[in-house]
Amino acid sequence: MDIHGKPIAERIDWLFGLADRHAAMYRSPEAWLARQRYQAEHPTAIAVLKCMDGRINIPVATNTPVGLLMPFRNLGGIFDLGWPHLGEVLAHHVQRVVSAGRHVLFLVTYHYSQGEPKRGCAGFDYDTAAAIAHTYEIRRQVEHIFGGDHATVYPLVCGFETDEDALVIHGTAGEQLHLANLTAADRTTLEQRLAALLPDMPAQMRADLLPLLHGNLEHIESVRSQIRSRERLLDIEHREWTICLGRGFDFLHTPNVALIIGPYSPNLDVPIRRAAGIIEANMQAGRIPDDGFLLLASVPYEEIGVDRARAELKSSFLSSFAADVIRREFPRLGGQMTTRTAVLDWRSRTLEAIASKQ
Repeated sequence: MDIHGKPIAERIDWLFGLADRHAAMYRSPEAWLARQRYQAEHPTAIAVLKCMDGRINIPVATNTPVGLLMPFRNLGGIFDLGWPHLGEVLAHHVQRVVSAGRHVLFLVTYHYSQGEPKRGCAGFDYDTAAAIAHTYEIRRQVEHIFGGDHATVYPLVCGFETDEDALVIHGTAGEQLHLANLTAADRTTLEQRLAALLPDMPAQMRADLLPLLHGNLEHIESVRSQIRSRERLLDIEHREWTICLGRGFDFLHTPNVALIIGPYSPNLDVPIRRAAGIIEANMQAGRIPDDGFLLLASVPYEEIGVDRARAELKSSFLSSFAADVIRREFPRLGGQMTTRTAVLDWRSRTLEAIASKQ
């Protein structure tokens, strides 16, 4: 079903229904066992630093089971590991994973459009070279914090071409592996190609990266089938009608629904303004109805009691902060805004609505 053209009330009901279905699937015995088996076979923990753009959906593009890739999102994929909150979250994630005896692979991503530069990354004003340069700066910051030998933590620069959802893997010597240039017949050569491209990556990490690349080859074929049947155009353009602020949006595995902003930048108003501008442009271009949009804030918690109470306050703050920015900078859009505030039970991935403090 194409949800983008429905009235805003139906779209909001659909989104929360999607969250409920995702949580039910995530906590089912079959899904829990599947995740345990997958992690036993592929123990490397994979985190993805990526843009808030709703078209950038790495689990979908790699056919990876939901809940296995840890996402970190911001405008343009722009991050600075000196940001206090971001640095603490990343360090905590790495320490928790490494204490269990696992490696950590960071996919540091940028995105672009092969067919039309204006479908590229608005966060970098469609300058792909600038976006790539920034990913390498993030890579250097990861190495500064976690070490440059890459024995435990590996920052891998990856491109994402949004016309075909194709990955581009950057090698240690500057080479690039464009998965869009490969076919299913090249599947058996990927292991050798990775070994040559990333000789400093531990063998276990390469083995755990391979399923993502295999899945991307399969996904690219599916996308090309959509292109041949002329079903793809609206998927490669902005059609988002939701701004999500915070963390815990794994359930949004449907592309082009939401612009997802992580709570990391000390200048949080910047990505909020950019996201609101994209929503407004989507309405003006007729890509979505102009009857309203959703602002959804969510903060995860791991324990009941103090941890959940803290998450409630943080989510309420994020919701109020974003709503104030949008009403001030986009008065007309602010009048079309529906706000929802929630916390997320990280263990079950259940999204729990709370009363807004606005």
